[in-house]
Amino acid sequence: MDEVLLRSLTPSVLGILVRRGAEFAAAEDAVQDALVEALRVWPEDQPRDPKGWLVTVAWRRFLDATRADTARRRREDLVDEEPAPGPAPEVDDTLQLYFLCAHPSLTPSSAVALTLRAVGGLTTRQIAQAYLVPEATMAQRISRAKRTVSGVRFDQPGDVATVLRVLYLVFNEGYSGDVDLVAEAIRLTRQLAASVDHPEVAGLLALMLLHHARRAARTAPDGSLVPLAEQDRGRWDTATIAEGVVILQAALARDRLGEFQAQAAIAALHADARSAEETDWVQIVEWYDELARLTDSPVVRLNRAVAVGEADGPRAGLAALAELDEALPRHTAVAAYLHERDGDLATAARLYAEAAHKAPNTAERDHLTRQAARLNTRRRP
Repeated sequence: MDEVLLRSLTPSVLGILVRRGAEFAAAEDAVQDALVEALRVWPEDQPRDPKGWLVTVAWRRFLDATRADTARRRREDLVDEEPAPGPAPEVDDTLQLYFLCAHPSLTPSSAVALTLRAVGGLTTRQIAQAYLVPEATMAQRISRAKRTVSGVRFDQPGDVATVLRVLYLVFNEGYSGDVDLVAEAIRLTRQLAASVDHPEVAGLLALMLLHHARRAARTAPDGSLVPLAEQDRGRWDTATIAEGVVILQAALARDRLGEFQAQAAIAALHADARSAEETDWVQIVEWYDELARLTDSPVVRLNRAVAVGEADGPRAGLAALAELDEALPRHTAVAAYLHERDGDLATAARLYAEAAHKAPNTAERDHLTRQAARLNTRRRP
């Protein structure tokens, strides 16, 4: 049973139902029902045309729900309009769906959450982690968004900024381990850049390319994480880096700085350094200052503390870190790193072990556990 295939087909099937007149919330429910049916049936008898099968089953589910809903009797003339047999047309509706989900009736944060769940394929837990809120809070937010748009016709697409935020979060989730999400986010951002003349679209595309160029060096053969300073820079994709830098330079030349351009500038400085020791940390701190001004994000300030520790010494980094909430994700891991840089191995080992218990994924937990074990071994007489 190819779950990757199912996920890749979902946006297109959802788009076909919406184009046929289904309200988005009802279409999403119908597609989810079709996916459940596919998981039950396909292991024994996978159809020759998976997409056409999903469209047919999802449309029938939608029609069944329409017949049962007395408040939507005006849609009963659609009952007999089932899709014709045969392969479904190869139309990529994904980017259009991103815009449709960013509906003006929703707040930007609700639109992002709904799109990530309905089109991006992320779980409620993954979205909650991206927003730094409890899973139950995010579930309520998504439910409210669905209720808000349940009776809305999706003929008023949302703005570019909301779509960019969704693509950014999909890429970030993919960069944590799912290469398919990364490739999809880059593909859609390329499409958006080709159709919209906006410096932040270019900034986001540059940021994605610069990060993705380092992906091959981010993990060891055993799957363990390799920190940036220890990565084999010979494995970085120089052609992708060059493309990202050219796109970024063109965006910055327009003098309309946004957060994605600033993040891309930081990534470009890392990519430009021939070794970790040659990294221009002073300039990176300056870009983090710009980014903090643009976003006022605690995550940005956390990363800035690391950069300050590299540029001005670990105690300066710890001073910057002390200004932040200790409950911030990865705060403990950053504190451990800076204490190690300052020579306080006992505190660093304790904090690495504590950070491992808080890690959001297995790879990060294992990395932090190894760091703690490494320092404890060094401290033994």
